[in-house]
Amino acid sequence: MIHWISLFEQHSYLILFAVIVLELIAVPISGEFFMVYAGYLVFQGKMNYPLAVLTSIAAAGIGITLTYWLGRMGGYNFIKKYGHYVHFGPERYDKIAEWIERSGKKLLIFAYFIPGVRHFTGYVSGISNMSYRTFLIPAYIGANLWGFCFITLGKALGSRWEEFHKVAGKYLNFIILVVVIVFVGVFVYRMYKKQIKNYFM
Repeated sequence: MIHWISLFEQHSYLILFAVIVLELIAVPISGEFFMVYAGYLVFQGKMNYPLAVLTSIAAAGIGITLTYWLGRMGGYNFIKKYGHYVHFGPERYDKIAEWIERSGKKLLIFAYFIPGVRHFTGYVSGISNMSYRTFLIPAYIGANLWGFCFITLGKALGSRWEEFHKVAGKYLNFIILVVVIVFVGVFVYRMYKKQIKNYFM
């Protein structure tokens, strides 16, 4: 990890861009870690804040668009043939496809914040023959939110980044679980807002 951080400090924007694209095509790399660390480098004056945010947004947009077209051109056979290489078999496809079918555009916006989902929403959207125009706006809104939030988090943490990183490493699974619960809760509330209000009233 120390080697990666040292390399990242030397080639910040290039590595930030590459890591996010690779994560979104389902390579097991933590884009959030690098975005938060980029925010920390912004705090130190080693990176430019607007440029770091734009790099993250551009990389997320390109990554998810690439997976959309791979899914669109390859179809369901693409998952059956190559899905096991990125832990994306037919069962996981069916689950995410069901989510997208129920929620439509909303999931595309929030999927970036859900580990294990953001990597595959582009593939599923393409395979399901969602039109590119329908896919484009929510996918890019999500990319903007994702990049902005994590770069800003690293910048806001500042000198406390190292402390945050130690705690995050120790309680990573718990943090991921909390984040997933929060976003799933928001997602469910948005989908069933009327029913929930009627139930409690």
